[in-house]
Amino acid sequence: MVSKSSIADWLRQHQVSEVECLVPDLTGNARGKFIPAHQFISHDEPRLPESILVQTVTGEYSDSHWDFVEPTDTDMLLQPDESTLRMVPWAREPTAQIIHDCYRQDGTLHPLASRTVLRNVLDAYARKGLQPVIAPEMEFYLVARNTDADSELEPPIGRSGRRETARLSYSIDAVSEFEDFVEDMYDYADAQELDVDTLIHENGAAQMEINFRHGDPLSLADQVFVFKRTVRETALKYGMYATFMAKPMMNEPGSAMHIHQSVLDSEGRNIFVDESGELSAALKSYIAGLQSFTGELISLYAPNVNSYRRLVPEMSAPINLNWGLDNRTVAFRVPQSNAAGTRVENRFPGADANPYLAIAASLASGFVGMEAGLQPSEPHQGTANEDAVEIARSLEEGLRKLRSTPALCELFGDLFLRAYEAVKLDEFEEFNRVISSWEREHLLLQV
Repeated sequence: MVSKSSIADWLRQHQVSEVECLVPDLTGNARGKFIPAHQFISHDEPRLPESILVQTVTGEYSDSHWDFVEPTDTDMLLQPDESTLRMVPWAREPTAQIIHDCYRQDGTLHPLASRTVLRNVLDAYARKGLQPVIAPEMEFYLVARNTDADSELEPPIGRSGRRETARLSYSIDAVSEFEDFVEDMYDYADAQELDVDTLIHENGAAQMEINFRHGDPLSLADQVFVFKRTVRETALKYGMYATFMAKPMMNEPGSAMHIHQSVLDSEGRNIFVDESGELSAALKSYIAGLQSFTGELISLYAPNVNSYRRLVPEMSAPINLNWGLDNRTVAFRVPQSNAAGTRVENRFPGADANPYLAIAASLASGFVGMEAGLQPSEPHQGTANEDAVEIARSLEEGLRKLRSTPALCELFGDLFLRAYEAVKLDEFEEFNRVISSWEREHLLLQV
């Protein structure tokens, strides 16, 4: 276990009274404990029951969850990661937050923890002398407060006193409608040292996108985890909700978490470009890995029943496995850039994805593609939206091939993949029991 001396000094320096001990769960939400700062400093590492790692999005447990955790609901040990220590800028009292790694009683990283899964993928790169670099782009909607789950969501009222009704991509004035929210969101992000970059208005009504600066995958997964909490808290301050649902409104586009990625060698050179400045064989094999394995890992990019409402034709989301050069209609886009910035953008992950697992899935696919020397299709010309749908259309379908490739099972761990499949199948079956308003409207008296 790590020494807490430097953490203790930081807490005293910032006069912290309480510490949020955080663990990202399977959904990517925060679980943990509030601990008074003096107790956090003086006591052993906090503990949590390992069963929280196999809860569904509704907080239920899979019928088979005892196949993945001890029937005694054993505690796991939480070890703080000092690099994630931040203040909680919206808290009333001086409060710190720190993300923890989960360990078994024998001192090994817990195989069901999201951070462990990403760490294992990054370790595979490190053994080859490689360092992945990523940059996430996070889309989200601001919506009016909604306390009735049977009522459709609608955009919030901006400072003009009106709701958005038109497509306002990249509109400066549309962002200014929520100027106070935006300013506080940036202030909160700065206070937490999040590497956020540009903000744009996206195509949907009151839909925003924040870009992160490129960097270490684990650090950026942590930052996305913190950022989603930050945006929700900021929106609540102004009487709104912020949602990262993949498809929150029927007539509006979905929200994505696009992941830009490249790989550096031991000397810091981008292996996705060759000495002549052209796209390298490594990049092409990486793209081939994304094409080959997205079908079986799609449930990590689209982890909820709602996720698949986004992945439909003509809705600005990929529906097949094409790649292309500076083509936003394909799944895997190679943007125009200088040689050092050569990268591929995976456009499949939804904003609702667990950032640790989505990043792990993308990096693992590329890694196995490079290891096997796979070859991609030819770069797609024109719009890919006119091609056939090649990906799953439901969560249940997306889980069918999850454990098809031994190399990926080794990277993720078979126990984790089996647990993930069980939890997500339970969520699908729970959703499938709900009778929708569409069925009552169109089938009640017509069939």
